[in-house]
Amino acid sequence: MHRIGHVLHVSSTKNVIVKAENIPRIGDDVTNENLKPVGTVFDVFGPTSSPYVAVKPHIQNPEQLINNVLYASPSKSTRPQRRKR
Repeated sequence: MHRIGHVLHVSSTKNVIVKAENIPRIGDDVTNENLKPVGTVFDVFGPTSSPYVAVKPHIQNPEQLINNVLYASPSKSTRPQRRKR
């Protein structure tokens, strides 16, 4: 589990915008500090020196996440593993 950063605001498309401290992968599961599932990483954008993360929320009121810290846990890969020959 990796700390993503603090939630800044909710966008007009209802995505939660986070100021990234650590950059997660797109598709990673996102939880709050109580380990309650919040959503999935939708996009990483902005300058490489200080990126932002867009999270697609799975909760009713994403506005309640503002000023909270979010964490990412790697999602299970849906792609099958290649076997070495």
